[in-house]
Amino acid sequence: RCVCSPAWFFWGFCTSATCVVSFIMITGRCDDQWCHTCAEQLENLRFVQHAQDAPLVSHYNYIVVGGGTSGCPLAATLSEHSRVLLLERGGLPYRNMSNQEHFTDALADTSLASPAQRFVSTDGVVNARARVLGGGSCLNAGFYTRASNEYVRTAGWDAGLVNSSYRWVERALVFRPDVPPWQAALRDALLEAGVTPDNGFTFDHVTGTKIGGTIFDNSGQRHTAADFLRHARPRGLTVVLYATVSRILFRSQEGVPYPVAYGVVFADPLGVQHRVYLRDGGKNEVILSAGTLGSPQLLMLSGVGPQAHLEAHGIQVLVDQPMVGQGVADNPMNSVFIPSPVPVGLSLVQVVGITKSGSFIEGVSGSEFGIPVSDGARRLASFGLFSPQTGQLGTLPPGQRTPEALQRAAEAMRRLDRRAFRGGFILEKILGPVSTGHIELRSTDPRANPAVTFNYFQEAEDLERCVRGIQTIERVIQSRAFSNFTYANTTVESIFTDSANFPVNLLPRHVNDSRSPEQYCRETVMTIWHYHGGCHVGAVVDDNYRVFGVRGLRVIDSSTFRYSPGTNPQATVMMLGRYMGIKIQAERWRK
Repeated sequence: RCVCSPAWFFWGFCTSATCVVSFIMITGRCDDQWCHTCAEQLENLRFVQHAQDAPLVSHYNYIVVGGGTSGCPLAATLSEHSRVLLLERGGLPYRNMSNQEHFTDALADTSLASPAQRFVSTDGVVNARARVLGGGSCLNAGFYTRASNEYVRTAGWDAGLVNSSYRWVERALVFRPDVPPWQAALRDALLEAGVTPDNGFTFDHVTGTKIGGTIFDNSGQRHTAADFLRHARPRGLTVVLYATVSRILFRSQEGVPYPVAYGVVFADPLGVQHRVYLRDGGKNEVILSAGTLGSPQLLMLSGVGPQAHLEAHGIQVLVDQPMVGQGVADNPMNSVFIPSPVPVGLSLVQVVGITKSGSFIEGVSGSEFGIPVSDGARRLASFGLFSPQTGQLGTLPPGQRTPEALQRAAEAMRRLDRRAFRGGFILEKILGPVSTGHIELRSTDPRANPAVTFNYFQEAEDLERCVRGIQTIERVIQSRAFSNFTYANTTVESIFTDSANFPVNLLPRHVNDSRSPEQYCRETVMTIWHYHGGCHVGAVVDDNYRVFGVRGLRVIDSSTFRYSPGTNPQATVMMLGRYMGIKIQAERWRK
């Protein structure tokens, strides 16, 4: 018997040097079958180590900061011909995270070791950022769909290389879902509601209703961006976990008019500082793939950002770059819970209706959302997306929604008949969005969340798209195709009224007899974790994702997007990692 976490053995990441550390950091013991898996996979995955085992000084061709949805495919690709270091501030995806039945577990975990670091935007919307190898692909609902052809053209990407990069991603971890009755009814209801044509199963972003791909296989197991590391050249890649990067190192170089990035500093969990330097050579680079919050935050901590803001935090200004942290957006999402008179199987997003009015309609189902998955579950289910509370907290002002109030509500929910949770959510997310906000530092601590403002529905166009999406959902609920999953004596108005009382955010409610669709959009706004921006192409980085005003530094992740690609961005973020990895390799060997 070994003393490692099952997750470490499943991934094949345990070695004699990390056994004790892994046992401390991730609880649990492996049984014989996990040990057997470890033995089979250990040989090719020795490149993963804990930050405490990392050398104090090391040298690489590429330093990739952020082992998430873009960082993993990027690092795997670059490792084919170079020495690459991938630094991830979190750990490995643990076993429960890998099954769709445990979808809400990580998001409900607010501990310091949680793979989902919770934050609340200044708008009052609860959100989360990934803190785990594989990034958001370890936490999301798994839906896979490409960006539109128009999006690719607008981005100026090479369409042929984009397609081949998508296919590389799809071969590694994308599946065709088995569509259960509830999702099939949603598909037929969308068609009946006028979201046509029926596009069948496709990865393409096309107007109408379709079944998309998923990163959950047919047994319900999640596959994540971390899977791409299996395609890395083992001698070309080192992955360091629990490594929190605090700053990028810059120096002056003769003949170069800009500061040149030459390394990074990261801390392990004990606070020991490690320095990683680029090897000699003009084509070696530091690449930020730390996400929409992490990449602009790290730029600012390193002295690249708005001068007045950096000086207010005592940070020496290297480059006055006022656009760092600007243009951040989150696609607002609104949902409605539809109680079902019949049992409903668990399903995450599989069907999407792409409307002509700029809203996307999706759905999730199953009574598992909002109640403990097992009798031994200690964490409370998330009081946000996909948690069908019955309104116990909706009457409380936001300031009174304390942990104690949440505990009391959760206990009351546990005493309810499980049939009260039977049903599913239909949700709408808008295209774009047009409304944008910004990211600012709260402190110089790289572990702390920055302050984030999204300005949901600040622009009238976004609100109009939401209203049209809500109207589409109303037609879906009233359709014949969906009638088996709605109570005959329940009105659409009552369904929306009940959902409006769910404590999904910290915004005040305006109690009245009837709510307009506009009011519903504003008061029940949530995140679907598709936030982006802060390092826009053309403002902070160039078309090749090089940071303006410095050398040897790129940003390759969702922070470079002006708009969210497609209905769900993860496919395009993964593709971008592969796409840019290939392009950077080509540049390296070009004379």
